[in-house]
Amino acid sequence: MTTTATTPFIYAKSLEAFDRARRVIPAGIPGHQGPTEGCYIPRDAFPLFSSHAEGTRFWDLDGNEYLDYMCGYGPNVLGYGDPVVDEAARRQAALEDVVTIPSSVMVDLAELLVDTVASADWAFFAKNGGDTTTLAVMTARAATMRKKVVFVKGYYHGVAPWTQKLDYPGVLEEDVAHNLYVPWNDLDALDAMLREHRGEVAAFISTPYMHGNFVDNVLPAPGYWEGVRRLCDEHGVVLIMDDVRAGWRLDLAGSDHHYGIEADLVCFCKAIGNGYNLAALTGRESLRETVASLTYTGSYWMSAVPFAASIATISRLKELDAPAMFRSLGTELTSGLVEAAAGHGLTLVTSGEPALFYLRIADDDSLMLHQRWIAECVRRGVWFTSHHNHFLNAALTRSDVRRTLEIADEAFGIVAAG
Repeated sequence: MTTTATTPFIYAKSLEAFDRARRVIPAGIPGHQGPTEGCYIPRDAFPLFSSHAEGTRFWDLDGNEYLDYMCGYGPNVLGYGDPVVDEAARRQAALEDVVTIPSSVMVDLAELLVDTVASADWAFFAKNGGDTTTLAVMTARAATMRKKVVFVKGYYHGVAPWTQKLDYPGVLEEDVAHNLYVPWNDLDALDAMLREHRGEVAAFISTPYMHGNFVDNVLPAPGYWEGVRRLCDEHGVVLIMDDVRAGWRLDLAGSDHHYGIEADLVCFCKAIGNGYNLAALTGRESLRETVASLTYTGSYWMSAVPFAASIATISRLKELDAPAMFRSLGTELTSGLVEAAAGHGLTLVTSGEPALFYLRIADDDSLMLHQRWIAECVRRGVWFTSHHNHFLNAALTRSDVRRTLEIADEAFGIVAAG
């Protein structure tokens, strides 16, 4: 592959903004996008603040342009500033947004979700993915009158205390006292766990496939989800699919549908509104009254503008057959990256679904070689992250993929040369 050398970016204005931020915001940038997190390695390779975004790109404060394969950590599914979605949001904003009583556009979206998601008989709205996973677990416990929840080891379901580990700051023993853990793709372990705690388990919660951080992503083994469904039915356990990250990218009918089952509850967020702040829990008829009985709401949970944006987003995803587009472009991109690495004597492992791929250079167990390669890509305008799965959006073109491969090839050459 022939590449044209690019000049590495500098981030003076980002660093100035971060100095200001540290004076008034704990950690400067809190959470997973902060510079203390493991995705930004080495720290000096990444800018910290953006200035604007459009399509599949964003620009930092220093004017550097990036092809973005994180998509705002998932929400950007159609492209930043999609004109159809933004126009739907503007029309709704001209009418109403946060009002004392909800807009009927909420009903319109709920009807669309019930018509779209294969396992959905109803929809309940919130703001964050963690809102929906928490609601799902509350629903399961209320419906079954049981306490325990089975997780898959390596899980992530949000930042509420019940989702965290006992050694995390601020997490109490009581918060996680009823959490049980089994390995991914291990039906025997799940069977044994449910038998050991027969009549005590309210829910099994899992992402559709393992897309954790700092680890190769793993798809479900043949028959795995069918086996999980059977065991949950046998033991009266509510099956919760956490589709916050993968939802709308694998299958518009839900990732549970993609893998051949119907979950009892499905948690959606991220790509549901192309960046407009919204989350949804969908579920089966048998759990409708249980959800209705819970006290669970927020001041902004019924704001109308995100509902209108979500209707436009889902409709546009259907028109584009976006999951098929993501599979095609994701396969082209990941195959090209593997080939480019091999051209420099390196072994790049790609895993997960093509729409949400994970990358790892396998030639160095310390991970430093991989981190150096990611850094060289970012410094040249391709926004990858070291140890997180990546996302595609519908604004991505084959020309973008070719440009990505050119920069990646240059970065492979730099790290291979030492």
